[in-house]
Amino acid sequence: MNEKKVIAIVGATGAQGGGLARAILTDHDSEFTVRALTRDPTSEKAQELVKLGAEVVEADIYHQESLVQAFAGAYGAFLVTNFWAHMSAKKELQEAANLAEASAQAGLRHVIWSTLEDTREHIPVHDDRMPTLQGKYKVPHFDAKAEADEFFTRAGVPTTFLRTTFYWENLATGLAGPTRDADGVLTLSLPMGGSRIAGIAVEDIGRTAYGIFKAGTEYVGRTIAIAGEHLTGEQIAASLSRAVGEPVGYRPLSHDAYRDLGFPGADEAGNMFQYYAEHEAYFTGVRDLDEVRRLNPELQTFDTWLAANGHTIPRN
Repeated sequence: MNEKKVIAIVGATGAQGGGLARAILTDHDSEFTVRALTRDPTSEKAQELVKLGAEVVEADIYHQESLVQAFAGAYGAFLVTNFWAHMSAKKELQEAANLAEASAQAGLRHVIWSTLEDTREHIPVHDDRMPTLQGKYKVPHFDAKAEADEFFTRAGVPTTFLRTTFYWENLATGLAGPTRDADGVLTLSLPMGGSRIAGIAVEDIGRTAYGIFKAGTEYVGRTIAIAGEHLTGEQIAASLSRAVGEPVGYRPLSHDAYRDLGFPGADEAGNMFQYYAEHEAYFTGVRDLDEVRRLNPELQTFDTWLAANGHTIPRN
């Protein structure tokens, strides 16, 4: 019996990496096994992965040598950074640089880097349609990841660049979920106007990554942009209405009004939604849902996701 190939997963206790870990560990015929990297192997989420059959090792994204040691002997790795943990493009770039260099030193044969578009290709820094943030970015958590793509290419790491998108899970939070208006009506204030947003269940990011690993080297060197469905605000509100059992209205805010909401990262999120809305044709156009379904036959539509997760939608 051949020994299984090890996939080292950065962020295995998080949303994207956790989806990949569970996809591998629940497939008993898989040619792969999981090595979960975490700063705290004793955490509840890490121990849940141990129970599923994962190897859990301690590593720190800011200590490159710990990453090299954690990658040693692995076939491949899934790499993701969490901008929202610190909201610093500079820190995210350092994290990505460490991941790329460690991947190269460890001789990994296939890396999937969770990334996003560079919004400045469509909205230059000097364009005053939206504010420039952190000195040189329009949407820092997009643009820094896109800048980091080059680290992997320059280091010679065999990489698939997996461009993700808006999580359906955001609709269960204050970032984008419905709230009650002055008349008590649940209202979705997503600042998308009449444009469609490309959304995905976060679990499906991991499942799609698993499909890429299973395809072998076919996707090395390629950029794959993914989504689960492309929906307008009106369509999202209609689905929410069915899920929560009461009407949900759609009354989109302007992008400026959204940026002025004042929560941490409101300017960043407002810029993101403006990019989504103004460049809908490009953003949804490069996300071929048929290709995503080939990689992940279990890909969820928004209604499918709501069937299992509708109870998480806020009703306050």
